[in-house]
Amino acid sequence: MRKAPLAARHRQLDTSPELLDLSRYDQPRDEPDDFRHRMLANIAAFAFTVALAAIGIWLAMSIADLRKTQDCALMGWHDCIHKHSG
Repeated sequence: MRKAPLAARHRQLDTSPELLDLSRYDQPRDEPDDFRHRMLANIAAFAFTVALAAIGIWLAMSIADLRKTQDCALMGWHDCIHKHSG
């Protein structure tokens, strides 16, 4: 037996309002949301992400520069540090 195409199966799904209502998962809270704390946590997470990305970029550039310097030295060239450093 062959299954119906995905689009036809999707149309068969029941999308009644009772199934789409998420209020049954709501739980009463003892205290209201602290939006100031949430905003500070978001800012801290964003700053951490930016710092992590900056450290990653710096590390990748340092490794690439080290590789160029090592390649230069292994080829027997002189003055490799001045030639390839920033």
